[in-house]
Amino acid sequence: MRVDAVRGHLDGLLLAVLENGPLHGYAIITAVQHRSGGALELRTGTIYPALNRLERLGSLRSSWETVGERRRRCYELTDTGQRNLAKERTAWDDFTIAIGAVLNPSSRGTA
Repeated sequence: MRVDAVRGHLDGLLLAVLENGPLHGYAIITAVQHRSGGALELRTGTIYPALNRLERLGSLRSSWETVGERRRRCYELTDTGQRNLAKERTAWDDFTIAIGAVLNPSSRGTA
């Protein structure tokens, strides 16, 4: 799937995979890829700026953890992030209904 296909939905994807608990960057990439059945492959150059922006906006908080000799930053949802995820889901539902009505008008009984 084209990278630009997720444009506008990246925040929702990141918030959704963090809903079940904290993850580090590579685990976030892997979770998105796994949940999408391999259709979505995010790049580090895409997610880290988005994670930093979401943290500045108060949707995420991060902390450093050490695993063996390596340090990695873990991200988790804040209460604001939970609310923003709910808004993203509502916006996505509205978007898919509208696009579906245009692409598949016969399924809605209209022409």
